[in-house]
Amino acid sequence: MSADEAVDVRLVPAASAVWGAAAVVVGGSPGTLAAGAAVVGLAAVGALAGSARRAPAPRPQRIPVRLAGRAQAGLALGAVAVLLLTTALQVLLREAGDVRGLAEERVRVRIVGTVRTTPQAPGGAGGTRVVRFLLAATSVEVLGAGGSVAGVAGGAAHGAGAGRPTGAAVEVYAPAAAAHLAYGTEVVVEGRLSPVPDGSRRAVARARTDADPTVRAPPPAVLRAADRLRTGLVTTAAGVPGDAGRLLPAVAVGDTRGVGDLDEAMRVSGLAHITAVSGAHFSILGAVVRAVLTRGGVPRRWRWLPLAVVLGGFVAVVQPGASVVRAAVMGAVGILGLVAGRPSRSVPALAAAVLVLLVADPWLARDVGFVLSVVATAGIALLAGPLARRWSGPRDGARGRSASGRRPRPGDDPRPAAGPVATALAVPVAAQAACAPVLLVLTPAVPVYSVLANVAAAPAVAPATVGGLVAAVVGPWWPAAAACCAQVAGAACWWIAAVARTTAGLPGAQVAWVAGPPGQVLLACACGAALVLVLRCRRAVAP
Repeated sequence: MSADEAVDVRLVPAASAVWGAAAVVVGGSPGTLAAGAAVVGLAAVGALAGSARRAPAPRPQRIPVRLAGRAQAGLALGAVAVLLLTTALQVLLREAGDVRGLAEERVRVRIVGTVRTTPQAPGGAGGTRVVRFLLAATSVEVLGAGGSVAGVAGGAAHGAGAGRPTGAAVEVYAPAAAAHLAYGTEVVVEGRLSPVPDGSRRAVARARTDADPTVRAPPPAVLRAADRLRTGLVTTAAGVPGDAGRLLPAVAVGDTRGVGDLDEAMRVSGLAHITAVSGAHFSILGAVVRAVLTRGGVPRRWRWLPLAVVLGGFVAVVQPGASVVRAAVMGAVGILGLVAGRPSRSVPALAAAVLVLLVADPWLARDVGFVLSVVATAGIALLAGPLARRWSGPRDGARGRSASGRRPRPGDDPRPAAGPVATALAVPVAAQAACAPVLLVLTPAVPVYSVLANVAAAPAVAPATVGGLVAAVVGPWWPAAAACCAQVAGAACWWIAAVARTTAGLPGAQVAWVAGPPGQVLLACACGAALVLVLRCRRAVAP
């Protein structure tokens, strides 16, 4: 971004309006949402028509602020209208079959659906006798004494196809033997329903069963192949001793089932994001692929195609749940900017990604992972560059030369160029400053050494991720090479684990903070004040 190039924020008001609306309306009824969409849509048409009618002649290059405001309002209202309409359709599908009503009656049901998350222990990475996964139900049928609500789900008939169609999402608690179920598997679950605490959550009910779910159909071929790669990596990583072997599948493909007690150290040290598939994974993989394409002489206009294939394959390997799709879109924002040669367009691209994701899945508005992805991406896009330049050496103005020895030319950016060390420090600082208030929702404590831990672990993240993925890909054809790659990636994972355990063991690794919105506001103000001091204070030492 050049010195005089302003940040393009034209889509930010629309994205903010859609986000706020989605957080409120996901618990509404289809009729109310459809009516609201009509009203808001008419208001959007009125605002856009008014701005077009009063627009000046095309001769002036600047549009008055009042007319620009009308256009922004019209765009935001139009986006909210689309959101309300799509949310009404999705709520209508979710409420089909009256699964929520059956949950309130706590009846036994037979549910047919597709597994949409990896079965994991409810408490996190540790193993228990129960696993939890999200089921995208396609039909529901009342069993046994629950027939008192017959007519809601097909009466007392228990034959195939007797259940009523539904599009509800159900949170299933099953025996630990169900941990082998792969994403995309079609299963039959028989259990007792119960309501969820929050009616605006993605799942409309919970189902608890003591029997293993019955598999009706395996995942599609692409997902089966991806699952074999994922399982093969877990097997290969088992040959790497200690924390390195346990951490490798988590860092490479987000499989945290074998992390064990290291999970707590990763959380306390502020490194838990490394074991969750995030936009950083896609950015690292995209950067590697882009470097290969550049060295191979592939024209810039065609680089998006192999990038899309590789990133799409990675989505399949790590399983395309809502959080992974979210991370893929956020990571693609930076990659597309690099491919197009316009990295300064990351803010409007991020706003557009937020709009698309929320319209497609409005329940993301209340998802903490989605919030963290957005604010981290925004923080890096807006703050990492200025911080890196602030911490880099200034241009040698006394001699009229830049730090590289070249004389400045007309149009050159007069600001200091960001060095690699300053950039490595600025990225975690920017991300941590943006995410710190949101993280208080999970734990009312502040990890004191989070920035230092991220700076220390950052050089090992890319080798661990890329090495693990290479081991997964070559494993089915060349086990020996996969084992070598796993050892290299394991060395990087050992360093990450060592940083996590060392940092978590330091005195005062976490400081208790005020819980709730007051604490979030207070921490946001503290982070903002610190950033202002860093960015605006004069250099204490001359170069």
